[in-house]
Amino acid sequence: MHLSISDRVYKINPSLTLAIDNRLKQMIAQGIKVYGFGAGEPDFDTPEYIKEAAIEAINIGFTRYTAAQGTMELRKAICDKLERENGIKYNPDEIIVSSGAKHSLTNAFAAILNPGDEVIVPVPYWVSYTEIIKLNGGIPVLVKTNQEQNYKITKEDMEEAITPKTKAILLNTPSNPTGIVYSKKELEDIAELALKHNIYIVSDEIYERITYDGIEHVSIASISEEVRDITILINGMSKTYAMTGWRLGYAASNERVIKAMSSVQSHAVSHPSSITQYAATAALNGPQDDVKNMVKEFEKRRNYMYEKINSIKLLKCKKPQGAFYIYVDISKIINHELDGKIINTSTDLALVLLEKAKVAVIPGAAFGTDNYIRLSFATSMDTIMEGLDTLENFLSKNFV
Repeated sequence: MHLSISDRVYKINPSLTLAIDNRLKQMIAQGIKVYGFGAGEPDFDTPEYIKEAAIEAINIGFTRYTAAQGTMELRKAICDKLERENGIKYNPDEIIVSSGAKHSLTNAFAAILNPGDEVIVPVPYWVSYTEIIKLNGGIPVLVKTNQEQNYKITKEDMEEAITPKTKAILLNTPSNPTGIVYSKKELEDIAELALKHNIYIVSDEIYERITYDGIEHVSIASISEEVRDITILINGMSKTYAMTGWRLGYAASNERVIKAMSSVQSHAVSHPSSITQYAATAALNGPQDDVKNMVKEFEKRRNYMYEKINSIKLLKCKKPQGAFYIYVDISKIINHELDGKIINTSTDLALVLLEKAKVAVIPGAAFGTDNYIRLSFATSMDTIMEGLDTLENFLSKNFV
């Protein structure tokens, strides 16, 4: 006899990105050379001064419980950062730190959603958004975008998707997987509708420092005090400071929302690691040269990858403005034969490329659009050059 499992769990889909990554790691462990374009993390090391701060935390005994909301020092450092870089004033009671931005998102939706509440999610979306919403009793309302509108939700799209059950819209700028960056005007249009219909804006800004061509990230909460009050700003240390394994995210919002999120977190994990919090404080208050150097290197890789992919006759892509991904249109391959197999989906293509060409990509199905694959340029230039040559040769020889 088997005892039942929660219905909520059966409603969520396993992560395709992790499935591909797990197979990739298996192949590497077997000594197989694979060109990996799946990585969702910088390939740079955490800056030295941040690592030294963590060691200092251990040596001085900063290893005990902290407040559930996070240390006062870190929350003050986040407030300083948000005012300095984003032009938004918060006080420490309007900040909560969590175990990664994904955890911050989970806390946010746990705090604001009731069963059946709807959350507008522009498509393509990061793989975990829909599942986090569902786990917290919400219903993701998927709004398709397209290449012509640069994968951005328009004011008209949003207006059409809003119903009496709409509780929030979830934005991601710069975007994973497309790399698009919303302009201030586009954000103002979204904010205007959110205020009109009295809905939250959950704004995932984890890639904010990784932008190219002089494009500047605008935080939607900076538009006005009214917009700030309905926004839950999500950010973290993983991408900017190459601190993926350290697990530190944060959220900024009005005190009522933050208090609710803190209540949820206090019963779930208490607080993030004290050592990570100490290191994150140093990261925010310290020199930012490593971040700038990392972004310069990402931009070089992006430029090469964009040109190369568009030179491969079966593929095309838009030039990303931020993050470290290129979203590649594979519609010319779908429903055609490749290496003796009919490619019906992006997952079919990803599996064929991994097993036959030894090139690891993420299927667009993970992001809600099956005619695409995502390639990360958070890997070395040598891997990018050799991997894309391998991809081009495989497609040219095996496509029917």
